[in-house]
Amino acid sequence: MSDAGVSRFREAKPGVERIFRDAGVLKEGHFVLTSGLHSGLYWEKFRILQYPEYTGRLCALIAEHFSDRNPSVVVGPTTGGIILSYETARHLRIRGVFAEKDGDRRVLRRDFAISPAERVVVVDDILTTGKSVFETVEAVRVLGGDIVGIGVLVDRSEEDIDFGAELFSCLKAPTETYPPSECPLCAAGVLLTRPGGG
Repeated sequence: MSDAGVSRFREAKPGVERIFRDAGVLKEGHFVLTSGLHSGLYWEKFRILQYPEYTGRLCALIAEHFSDRNPSVVVGPTTGGIILSYETARHLRIRGVFAEKDGDRRVLRRDFAISPAERVVVVDDILTTGKSVFETVEAVRVLGGDIVGIGVLVDRSEEDIDFGAELFSCLKAPTETYPPSECPLCAAGVLLTRPGGG
């Protein structure tokens, strides 16, 4: 993507956009996302997670943003959220755990626990529809946890999503998505790719 195209993104701190560009995270083409929606841009999030220095810098931004909320645990959804919860928790010097899929919901397993009213930061990698964040928030609230903030590496949602807690993103990058039946890239015959590990 050209510099002009990327300039519409908003950074939480100067240099964040460069991290994503240097890691080769942003791809152009015609992609089907995990949500089933189509897009001309794809964020290959795991390219960031292979670089501890980049991941550490981004998680430090999330930790710094929510440090005054006095959280005692960070929770992320599997798979990418495992690394992000650990690294954000390391910066905050608190616990980091993860919520796993269990049918159509997420749960804390492996003797992970949230105490009633425990202050929690939820983290995730790329926010598009918010499904995994909603599932993780619900897993925490079922146990009585108090969500004091939600941090993501990239918020690519086109509209604001209300999780009932403040959302912080290292990079705000609204990206158009389309239902398959309304996708202009499909109509133009652009080859469709299903990226990632799915």
